[in-house]
Amino acid sequence: MRRKVLRAVAGLVIAPGLLLTACGETRTDSPKATPAAGKSSGGAATTTQADGTVPAGEPDVNGDGKVVIGVMSPGDTKDKGYYQSFVDESRKFADENDWKLTIVDKINPATAVQQARNLCLQRVDLIAIGASELKDALSASTEPQCKGVAWYISGGQGVKQTPAFTQSLDFINESLYAAGYAAGLILKENGGKKAGYITGPDLDFARAVAKAYKAGIRSVVPDAELVENYTGDFNDSGKANEAANAQLSQGVKVIYPYLGGATDSVTRIANKKGVPALTPGTDRCTPEPGGVKYAVSVVFSPGAYFAGALKDFKEGTLRMGVAREWHLGKDPVPTVKLCEPKGDQEAKLAKLIEDIGSGRLNVDDAVAGKR
Repeated sequence: MRRKVLRAVAGLVIAPGLLLTACGETRTDSPKATPAAGKSSGGAATTTQADGTVPAGEPDVNGDGKVVIGVMSPGDTKDKGYYQSFVDESRKFADENDWKLTIVDKINPATAVQQARNLCLQRVDLIAIGASELKDALSASTEPQCKGVAWYISGGQGVKQTPAFTQSLDFINESLYAAGYAAGLILKENGGKKAGYITGPDLDFARAVAKAYKAGIRSVVPDAELVENYTGDFNDSGKANEAANAQLSQGVKVIYPYLGGATDSVTRIANKKGVPALTPGTDRCTPEPGGVKYAVSVVFSPGAYFAGALKDFKEGTLRMGVAREWHLGKDPVPTVKLCEPKGDQEAKLAKLIEDIGSGRLNVDDAVAGKR
């Protein structure tokens, strides 16, 4: 969201309508690498490591003298937020290393496999899938036209691991409980009892986000109410704005637009009413000139995790068949930041994050109401 549009990269192709430095460090303790069972099938020759396999010749796995990354996204890669972060990291590496980039966004999950096949036919070295909604695309990894292609997916809560791809995992309860805790600190400060949550389709993961967020809020304000709206579309500003106005009329004192392209539109309305807002994935504590203002940055953007994978890919160490786990309080990302903390709010949030990372707070039990 806060990232400026980067200059075009040579070879960049955008097909609309189709559907941290630290985090790039190689880690042996955390993020945790979880291997898949079995051996790699299909694709390029591989070198077996303790966990997973490295396609021969990384990053130029097809040996044609150039490196091409194909990016697949179900969302709008110009949303200034979650989906754009994934593309921003791709562009950054392409620009710095003279790689080429092909982007296909707004992909309907029903067409994911065919879009992956199309990218394979364009001789890409790595297909990077920005969200697990497009996980079906991975089935193309063993097809003849995709031989020699490395695969990465931002798996979120996880895609069934096979030897053919690598993924990054994060955990809803960790990030969203902490986000709710931060929102609860704000509610306590402003005397509010209602928080708003606006998202797109009414899906299981969206409900899980709401549950963890609500639990975090109530850990600070036990009798707080969470007003939830599911608009059916992450990018439809009209529907999101209608929900925001309705929530504000009901007296919400902090609002969470867990959206894509409609995020800033909701936050702009909240800013006019003086109601604090949270980000859905990116760090926007430093506002752009003339832009919207956020009170809390909830950082779990796929681009942050992808940066680590791209660094490994460049160095020829990106392993297929493993999942890398990213944990709040253990790794640089995910994290939650209060943009303008008051009193001891920052210290309290830091302590919560530390307790989650150390295991002193079992956040899954907290979300389930077992403590």
